[in-house]
Amino acid sequence: MNTTTRVAIVAGLMLAATAPVLQSGAAARGHWAQAAVAQADDTGTLAARLRQRIPELMEQAGVQGAQIALINGGTTAWHASFGFANAETKASVTDASVFEAASLSKPVFAYAVLKLVDAGSIDLDTPTSKYLPGRYDVGDDARLDLITPRHILSHQSGFPNWRAGNDPLKIHFTPGDRFSYSGEGFVYLAAAVERITGQTLEAFMRRAVFDPLGMTSSSYVWQSRYESLKVYNHSLLGDLAGRRTPWRANAAASLHTTAGDYARFVTAVLAGRGLRPATARALMSPQSRPDERGINTATAAPTGRFAPSLAWGLGWGLEQEGEAWSLWHWGDNGTAKAYIAVSPRRGIGVVIFANSENGLLLAPPIVADVMGGESLAFAWLKQRGPVPAFGPFLAALRASGAVQALDGYRAARQARPSDPAIDEETMNRLGYVLLRGKKVKDAIEVFKQNVADHPDSWNVFDSLGEAYAADGNTPLAIQAYERSLQLNPANAGGAEALKKLRAAAGRD
Repeated sequence: MNTTTRVAIVAGLMLAATAPVLQSGAAARGHWAQAAVAQADDTGTLAARLRQRIPELMEQAGVQGAQIALINGGTTAWHASFGFANAETKASVTDASVFEAASLSKPVFAYAVLKLVDAGSIDLDTPTSKYLPGRYDVGDDARLDLITPRHILSHQSGFPNWRAGNDPLKIHFTPGDRFSYSGEGFVYLAAAVERITGQTLEAFMRRAVFDPLGMTSSSYVWQSRYESLKVYNHSLLGDLAGRRTPWRANAAASLHTTAGDYARFVTAVLAGRGLRPATARALMSPQSRPDERGINTATAAPTGRFAPSLAWGLGWGLEQEGEAWSLWHWGDNGTAKAYIAVSPRRGIGVVIFANSENGLLLAPPIVADVMGGESLAFAWLKQRGPVPAFGPFLAALRASGAVQALDGYRAARQARPSDPAIDEETMNRLGYVLLRGKKVKDAIEVFKQNVADHPDSWNVFDSLGEAYAADGNTPLAIQAYERSLQLNPANAGGAEALKKLRAAAGRD
């Protein structure tokens, strides 16, 4: 099975939108509770540490290029660029290089919507369908008329994250019942905003956000100047993966910007600039609580247990920090990654952009360094930092193939036995990259290593079985699928594959 993060979420909770800013109520204290007592290091010390550490992390993670902005004292204190905008031409990332913000698009759009709230143009608790008459590709589902802007901005709309292709958009639960992360909801609200303002989303965002805040490099659509400014994205293996050139604005995902521009936006949020005090408080106040298993309860069942110390505001993830809430969000456009974490209470934070499928590996250690401790958001996202041997393993894999690369990987682990193995999900994705690239023998070797590292996982055996089948090795494919089903009898895909393999081998 080609794994994606298995996630499910929440039995919902709505907290007061107008609670005093950063009040925690009865929520548990977060992992940063003790760190919150101290202020950040002085900018020079922290910047010097990051300048040395980030290239090391990029090498470990196999990341080609990155851009970082540090917020301290509520202002942009430092920003820097690292690595390659294009790994083939060796063109360097500069401070003017433009990256994809991916889902960091959402907090910027949410801020613009709240400016419309202050202007009296939209109400957070009025059904969005009032502003956008018609059934919006949902058909006769009456629950569309229950979805409010508040539901959308706090991911309680009932929409999936993204629909499949051009399928009609479905509502999977009663709006407001629970949290389930949804880009589709933001697209729906953006259509309402365009009708309310009589402007395209891009024109509205420029008027409401980019121009007032001096975000001169930012746009939700492609600009001709980006031809020379935008970085190229890179795959898991470090190969060029092209550049997206969005011709139509997507409120959830298409923002192009720089770390410096995004930091300007974040410092405006910290200062409450452009918003009434009550609206600024609502942005940073819990509106919903995510389930402990992950982002999706639209198509997967929630556990009914909330993720410890996490909540969602209006467009932002929230994390408990003592008696306060910190803001965070991640961005994932496949081969482009981004992350933001900021403490309004302490006025510190960091913006991270990367042009690599591996880019989020940078975030946990950088955020820990800046914020003063580990973030529980990464556990919820199932996102780890880089394993030191991972980057060299990728380089060797590209240069010499899987057998030699894995020999080096195992030797590195023997030399440093305290280092963890490459995580199951990352190694599995790497195996499928090789499998799709017709490097079947290499894929088999990678999946075999994943089995050795994670022998109790049904999924790694399922993947190995698929690779053996692609190689025409039916006996070993059957053996791998049988082990997968021993570990997980509910693996329906594996059972079907095993049935076909046995039939082909005359073993029915």
